[in-house]
Amino acid sequence: MATGPLPISDNAPVPFGEALRVWTRVALLSFGGPAGQIAVMHRILVEEKKWISESRFLHALNYCMLLPGPEAQQLATYIGWLLHGWRGGMVAGCLFVLPGFLAILLLSVLYAGFQGVTFVDAILYGLKPAVMAVVLEAVMRIGRRALKNGSMVLLAALSFVAIFFLEVPFPMIVLTAAGVGLVGGRLWPSRFAQAVGHGNAGEGAPALGDEASTSVRPSLGRAVRVATLWLAIWLVPLGLLALFLGPSHVFVQEGAFFSKAAVVTFGGAYAVLAYIAQKAVETFGWLQPGEMLDGLGMAETTPGPLIQVVQFVGFMAAYRNPGTLDPMLAGVIGSVVVTWVTFAPCFLWIFLGAPYIESLRGNKALTSALSAITAAVVGVILNLAVWFSLHTLFAEVEEGHWLAVRFYLPNWSTIDPAAVLIAIAAFVAMFRFKVGMLPTLFVGVLAGAAWHALAL
Repeated sequence: MATGPLPISDNAPVPFGEALRVWTRVALLSFGGPAGQIAVMHRILVEEKKWISESRFLHALNYCMLLPGPEAQQLATYIGWLLHGWRGGMVAGCLFVLPGFLAILLLSVLYAGFQGVTFVDAILYGLKPAVMAVVLEAVMRIGRRALKNGSMVLLAALSFVAIFFLEVPFPMIVLTAAGVGLVGGRLWPSRFAQAVGHGNAGEGAPALGDEASTSVRPSLGRAVRVATLWLAIWLVPLGLLALFLGPSHVFVQEGAFFSKAAVVTFGGAYAVLAYIAQKAVETFGWLQPGEMLDGLGMAETTPGPLIQVVQFVGFMAAYRNPGTLDPMLAGVIGSVVVTWVTFAPCFLWIFLGAPYIESLRGNKALTSALSAITAAVVGVILNLAVWFSLHTLFAEVEEGHWLAVRFYLPNWSTIDPAAVLIAIAAFVAMFRFKVGMLPTLFVGVLAGAAWHALAL
């Protein structure tokens, strides 16, 4: 069954071994939530390696933003699929998850067994403010390329206002932007159809430029085969658990609940965390009140998707309801079950839908719609950047409402001077002196660890 455009051979645009090394690097640097992770991929894949053109990167990003689940992990899977077929997609997608899975598993064991991860706080204290600089730089860089005119800037601004202040659901923002793009493309084609731009003109031809096509053609037969395979990968293990352990077992409850959560997580992890926290605390009794924030802290300070916080929930649920198993072993199995049902659907969405999305590249109506979606996505990423920055610089941020407007009120007495200084230094280093992302993050970690040690 062919599920990718290019065989792994000498004819592939990028050697598979090199791709494996780069995807490992991307995975290890994927801090800072979706905005930071998208920034990492854009910097490495588009600017540094020139594996994929700007417009194809944004075309893939637009599709991934439409999907439930972690858009950055799905973007890695999509680009891996473009480069090396289904094996490339599997490697890119799995590696993106693996470092975070291992890190949160270790932290969950420490949390459950020792109720303290102070040394992790010391090591990672300076990471989040340094990641702030990476995220803000990504917003500016992607914005410069995607917001080609006033219409696109206006769409990005309206998108930011809608999601940040008015709490408009993310799917509604995307659908509205697509509608605006379709109409705008007909009435003012010069302001919409070419908004994204093409290629990397003047910077060397990318391995996958705008003209490169895939060998996979969408068809009903292929769609049925791919859907059958990935639905089986996703749901058969859950069915076997229910068959042998019974529907009331904690592993089965976790698998069923997080399978449902996996198909409603539009807009990223933050959009579904409140729902998961409420169910985990009030309905299932898996967590104590406030423990979801501890898990979120683990996910924010380790590489990988923020939705990986569900692994912490799965670990604690099984640890506290181990049945006849050792609690730690039950927690590990719970982590695996939750991670499996959370990310298996991501591969289904990409392997099933990517050929259709690729076949529509160049369609003027779709180009106009996706150009508008790209502009809206800039506003969404800015929303994430502002949210992340507030919660990095301030220990307390209150959420308030006035009529239909939601706003955040940081408690200025809780501002972290060290975080502010590290963030400013990282921003100046990256923008003024063009210091690379990895050295910036490394120095941020060292500075934060030193400050944390002095404060003890």
